[in-house]
Amino acid sequence: MENPSILNHVSIAVSDADISLPFYDKVLATIGAKRLAEHEGTVAYGKMFPEFWVHPAPFNGGKAEVANGVHFSFSTSSKEEVQAFHAMALEAGGIDDGAPGPRPEYGEPYYGSFVRDPDGHKLEATFWDE
Repeated sequence: MENPSILNHVSIAVSDADISLPFYDKVLATIGAKRLAEHEGTVAYGKMFPEFWVHPAPFNGGKAEVANGVHFSFSTSSKEEVQAFHAMALEAGGIDDGAPGPRPEYGEPYYGSFVRDPDGHKLEATFWDE
């Protein structure tokens, strides 16, 4: 089967895996993603392929930091999934960074929401209502 994504994967470092991994387990489940691989404290999430990796520290052993201007957008199949993603993120300890709704400035069919994970990484859930 050919992977439909143009990216192989992305990975982020978190400051506390005991907080962040349960956050991602709950939030990514709202869009049908789950843990697909685990290796030495690092967890890979996806639907069919390990696409989003969360690990306890940067490879260089430094401090986990949030990159200004970077965000991770997850595709959803409905407005309801966008809403569930946002609600679960807040319930699981995330911070609101843009409530679910249309954003015509991104295109008429765009519907999405933004949150921050426990470390402050910016996450987006997106639905293209075409």
